[in-house]
Amino acid sequence: MKGLGCQVSDAGKSKMQRSMEQIRQHYLIEKELAARLRGAPRAARKTLYAEVYDELFRRVPDHPQLALKRDETARRDHVSERLQLLQPHLRSEATYLELGPGDCSLALEGAGRVKKVYAVDVSREIAGDVVLPNNLELIISDGSSIPVPDNSVDLAYSDQLMEHLHPDDAQEQLQNIYRTLKPGGTYICITPNRLSGPHDVSRYFDEVATGFHLKEYSLAELSQMFRATGFSKLKALVGGRGTHVAVPVSLAMLVESSVASVPGQLRKTLARGLPLRLVLGIKLIATK
Repeated sequence: MKGLGCQVSDAGKSKMQRSMEQIRQHYLIEKELAARLRGAPRAARKTLYAEVYDELFRRVPDHPQLALKRDETARRDHVSERLQLLQPHLRSEATYLELGPGDCSLALEGAGRVKKVYAVDVSREIAGDVVLPNNLELIISDGSSIPVPDNSVDLAYSDQLMEHLHPDDAQEQLQNIYRTLKPGGTYICITPNRLSGPHDVSRYFDEVATGFHLKEYSLAELSQMFRATGFSKLKALVGGRGTHVAVPVSLAMLVESSVASVPGQLRKTLARGLPLRLVLGIKLIATK
């Protein structure tokens, strides 16, 4: 959850430059805390998510998410880009569920456009003392539960969330998101593709994610999870900077499988470059 998230938009990166020593210290701390999560039994993880993320933000004061909160211009650009994607779904009578709202900037914008907003996270550390309107409810979760009424949500949204969950918890959370959606409700899920990873802070040091990205997915893996959960319609959103086109998920998976067949470092180079990055960056739009 965005308490869980580590990614910020390109619009915000230019004002958040850190030295390699700062990044290395962040990496060592995050790797240490992530190992605790990976090795914890299911029951312990229910409280551990909040503990390790609160500790991360205390021990890494230059964390990109904290920097984004302090940078008004970068934060505004970050929110504006996401609003372009969500705007068609934010109707005045709608109920909106945001998973991992971070400092609640996007949820606050949503609250001005819809009837009700549920913002679900594992930590209050980033939101801090943000003043919330009456129609926005910030709910602290154990990482997989979604304490929202059944069949009540028109639009659910997460960005850089699922990869932060233990795989067992990710499946459970997806089932809970499905439960909250109204029939015909939509879930927009954005998560990095493992073909171009790792995408957490370990990308500077490791070949696979060892930080708070507990599992990075392929589009094929994620689509299978969504269908097993019960989602009846899946499409892939292709594009960037808030401008996207919905295409059959099978078409995006065909591109993904072609790239996956390329050996070695060349595969990662292709997946990270334009235009393939616009196709392979996983943006699923799923309908209940």
